[in-house]
Amino acid sequence: MFRRKRWLFVTVVFSIALIGIVAGRWAVKTVNAQNGYEELRTFTEVLTLIKKNYVDEVKTKDLVVGAIKGMINSLDPHSSYMTPEALKELQVETKGEFGGLGIHIGIKDGMLTVIAPIEDTPAFKAGIKAGDKILKISGESTKNMGLTDAVSKMRGPKGTSVILTIFREGWKETKDFTIVRDIIKIKSVKSRMLQDGIGYIKITQFQESTGPDLSAALEKLSKEGMTSLIIDLRNDPGGLLNSAVEVTEQFLPPKKLVVYTKSKNGEKTEYFTDGEKPYTDIPMVVLVNQGSASASEIVAGALKDWNRAVIIGVQTFGKGSVQSLIPLSDGSGLRLTTAKYYTPKGTSIHGVGITPDIVVKLDVKDGKEQHRVAREKDLEGHLKNEQQKEGPEEKEMAPLEVDEKDDNQLQRAIDTIKTWRVFEKMKKAA
Repeated sequence: MFRRKRWLFVTVVFSIALIGIVAGRWAVKTVNAQNGYEELRTFTEVLTLIKKNYVDEVKTKDLVVGAIKGMINSLDPHSSYMTPEALKELQVETKGEFGGLGIHIGIKDGMLTVIAPIEDTPAFKAGIKAGDKILKISGESTKNMGLTDAVSKMRGPKGTSVILTIFREGWKETKDFTIVRDIIKIKSVKSRMLQDGIGYIKITQFQESTGPDLSAALEKLSKEGMTSLIIDLRNDPGGLLNSAVEVTEQFLPPKKLVVYTKSKNGEKTEYFTDGEKPYTDIPMVVLVNQGSASASEIVAGALKDWNRAVIIGVQTFGKGSVQSLIPLSDGSGLRLTTAKYYTPKGTSIHGVGITPDIVVKLDVKDGKEQHRVAREKDLEGHLKNEQQKEGPEEKEMAPLEVDEKDDNQLQRAIDTIKTWRVFEKMKKAA
């Protein structure tokens, strides 16, 4: 199977949790003098005027970094500039362990917003909820603060604290949460047996170890008598593209196309399954929701296109773009959107998402807190889909937390597998 040496991001948000990293060499081309000279001359003039006339002394480096950040912020919401410190931390995060709070964040309606807290982390234990607006970080306003800066301010050594000023829908005023940082260890694969030989695997995100961890979980469940499987990708924000391929190939025969990417100049890179795997025939259901993004959508899209699994839940997030991490000469880096990805049937899901085979919305119980659902099409400056028309913006609500006994999506998955078995018996009898 052809795989690139460099890694690719396919993730929805920057987060305190692991997202992913791209490594590799990039040739940086100089700006075409004929096309860019006038613009660069204006930039130089502004820089000179500020240095000469601004009321306070300013460092040239600070002005240039500010200009770079502004330039990147004018692109899509997944491109960003990373300082050398942030880049080093991100390289550590791909291992699934780092110092921080344990929350996924994004920009919604121009405000720093909690996408989801990670279970059993300091933020989760402190009571931070999905949909919370972070107005201040240790007293500093988050207005116009980029995701990279916000992540950097919330990360830090174990035992140190940070104060998040939070506003939650339904509150009359803000509330300060003092949270002590800890070492966040992200276990990307969790597994257990449900009932009647039905195995259950939850993938929280796609990191370096996810493929091998999934293999170990499948082997363990097989020894416990697994005869069918539910893969839960709900609220999985994505991660490494190669990891998504490694997960998908556990369930498909060799040489099957999982996904392909296409750059601006039309360069196409295809990712195929590699090697014989023992789980290509086991009955499968995949659970997805509005928080299933990017790498999650690659897995769900491939299994759906190859009719390998039944997809149950609600429309996914809709992030079909790929980010590359490009190191710069001073140790900093650009996290730049460089391609779009397509499912095996050639479908771009960007801004649209994947429609489940069986649509099942979570039942909302009386008294349960809800938050407004945000998808790719709701993010400011998102790329447009050249194939499909995005749906209208809707005020869609979803519960913040669901007890397993109230999880009707999981129950529908179990019922689907049981029905599957009944039909298999009928086929054999016939």
